[in-house]
Amino acid sequence: MENPPVVPAARTALITGASRGIGRSLALGLAEHGVAVGLLARDQDRLDEVAAECRERGVAAVGVTADVVDRAAVERAVRTVADALGGIDLLVNNAGVIEPGDADFVAADVEETWRVVEVNVRGPILVTHATLRTMLEAGGGRIVNLNSGAGYKAMTSYTGYTVSKGALARLTTQLDAQYRVRGVFVFDLAPGHVKTDMTTPMPMHAGRTDWTDPEEVAAMVTAIGDGRLDELAGRYFRAGTDTVESLLEQKAAILDANARVLTLAPIDADDPVA
Repeated sequence: MENPPVVPAARTALITGASRGIGRSLALGLAEHGVAVGLLARDQDRLDEVAAECRERGVAAVGVTADVVDRAAVERAVRTVADALGGIDLLVNNAGVIEPGDADFVAADVEETWRVVEVNVRGPILVTHATLRTMLEAGGGRIVNLNSGAGYKAMTSYTGYTVSKGALARLTTQLDAQYRVRGVFVFDLAPGHVKTDMTTPMPMHAGRTDWTDPEEVAAMVTAIGDGRLDELAGRYFRAGTDTVESLLEQKAAILDANARVLTLAPIDADDPVA
């Protein structure tokens, strides 16, 4: 692969699902770092509240409503943010949903399973497709897909969620392969177990006390926006376990082993699938 261009640190960002939970924490963390933020969600009142909190930190902030599975609404929202902020240097695909229960595939409502896949895959595809044009015209940018360990391992429940996060991981590797040479760096970031309205009702988290601090997630996204992890683009990180420092210390080993990517492990060097 050709060497990509050097891309400056992000000064503007678009965050989906930004009205509450992890999205709100990311917006405030980036604002504290001096990054102007565009906030996308479906609740304008909550967006206005978060935007006001960001402005209190001395940056420009704009909140726009859109359902991430609605292409026309997404394209309008992205244009509004890009015009208001003068471009989008960093995109954080944070909006996502999970099944309401932990039933297996047959026991679950298949329409609900599909809804989860649609929001978690079509949403990032639409937002990224609209935003990439702006980034490429500007000479590059960075994209963070909020993923999960569930995308990399089999589970006995949450079929739609695991399928969607596996597809999102493949989107990360695809975009990295296609656009890194043009200065767009794409990352998979699992936030760990952050205590939110979505995670606390899940049976798998019943009694959990070791929650991930959302500030750790914001720190990783901020470092990605600054370009500190560009050489490790296309890979999976986990906030609360990985730190920027630990990833940089292990950079040579990660690159040598081509670790932290969604791939098929061959039997040996002669395996035809390799």
